[in-house]
Amino acid sequence: MDQSRRIEQTGAAALPPRLVLYDGVCGFCTRAVQRLLAVDLDGRLHFAPLQGATAAALRRRHPKIPDDIDTIVYVETTDSDEYVFLRSEAIFRIYVALEVKSRLTSWLRLLPRSWTDLGYRLFGHLRYRLFGKLDACSVPSAEQRDRFLP
Repeated sequence: MDQSRRIEQTGAAALPPRLVLYDGVCGFCTRAVQRLLAVDLDGRLHFAPLQGATAAALRRRHPKIPDDIDTIVYVETTDSDEYVFLRSEAIFRIYVALEVKSRLTSWLRLLPRSWTDLGYRLFGHLRYRLFGKLDACSVPSAEQRDRFLP
């Protein structure tokens, strides 16, 4: 693991092993979560909106998690530690967790992280204009509810 991108915390709270924090009012982000749910048939990933209580608690433990909602956050939890990944590194880690093989992702991982994060930030600033902004966080279906945290 790249030590500069990892935030380690001893005594991790009871979180699922793999948690994705996303912008709950972003049209693109909400669709991306639905796509991840469709691909993740084994239920490896759990989700929580960046606007919710779970994200707020993680921010208190990990001050390097930005307050803005332009950043996807991926949290891997072990028995005693939380590892937090931001922006493009979060996306790459999600693909690894799901064991998704993608040529594009494989090539992008070879680029310097500053380049992939720049691309991520540029897209983050345009996503509301391109995909819209919802009035409120979407409500998961009954069969998906156990995969979502507040």
